[in-house]
Amino acid sequence: MRKIRVAQIGTSQYSHGSEIFRTMATNPAIFEIVGYAMPEGEREKFPHMMGPFAPYREMTVEQILADPTIEAVVVETEEIYLTKYALQVARAGKHMHMEKPGGIDPVAFEELIETVKRNKTVFHLGYMYRYNPCLVDILARVRAGEIGDVISVEAQMSGWRDEQQNRFLSAFPGGMMFYLGCHLIDLVLRIQGTPKAVLPYNKQSGAFATASKDFSMALFEYEHGLSFVKTTQAERGGFMRRQLVITGTKGKFEVRPLEINVAYPMQRTEYTYCTSEDWNDPGTHVASEPFHRYEDMMLAFAAMVRGEKENPFTYDYEWQLYRTLCACCE
Repeated sequence: MRKIRVAQIGTSQYSHGSEIFRTMATNPAIFEIVGYAMPEGEREKFPHMMGPFAPYREMTVEQILADPTIEAVVVETEEIYLTKYALQVARAGKHMHMEKPGGIDPVAFEELIETVKRNKTVFHLGYMYRYNPCLVDILARVRAGEIGDVISVEAQMSGWRDEQQNRFLSAFPGGMMFYLGCHLIDLVLRIQGTPKAVLPYNKQSGAFATASKDFSMALFEYEHGLSFVKTTQAERGGFMRRQLVITGTKGKFEVRPLEINVAYPMQRTEYTYCTSEDWNDPGTHVASEPFHRYEDMMLAFAAMVRGEKENPFTYDYEWQLYRTLCACCE
């Protein structure tokens, strides 16, 4: 199996950059890490995130892009810089894994999509739930018609954060909807497709002194029903109530919680499957085996770069997802 020569640009305080790098480093038969760059002062801003990078060569972005032996680049800067560096990688004609959801500039993101599409390079976004084995299985069963026609999808992803992270949200349009709601929108679109209309609601909870929009909802209108996503960082115990409910004419899947930390990044997922018409039927409860949050994601990316696997998430889908996210963020 051919190793992928790869480099990473950036990491961040509240996303997955350091764990993504660690995942590549623990799979040396798959990834040959050439080096990394920290172009936005990450070393000084996030010294506690630098551990996984220490054994490797620090480079400049220019060195990474100019090295013809580096075929893939991982872009993991803070969200406000993502598209800036992703565009440089795309213009250099390299395959790319990029942190979700793709930066805060829709015009630049559209140019990014056009560039990777023109170059036919791998464009792989870091939506972790796409590789959750329980969700992969459930969505396949839904598409196969196991619960009949889908009536609605309800998706929630909340938690409780501190004042510092609430200030961090102020950099994003829509606040929590942009930061975490993007995961939920991805799930809804994959199950039901593009909605007829989107009604966004992004508010301040009042739980923090900052002016960030830390309480977000969006309603999706479809031909035969309504779906919604909700995300807030003002919900104590919210992590264990992160959930996905898919209701169909013949049954229902309820995933709750979406993840349970086993020993980070190892996770476990639990769900209930119900097809009974009996009001008192609790359904069948299923608990997954522990799984690595990022390993399947990055191994899939490597397989795409080697040409062994086609990315199921097309350029057009990623652009539609981003446009829907923008609508949800008003």
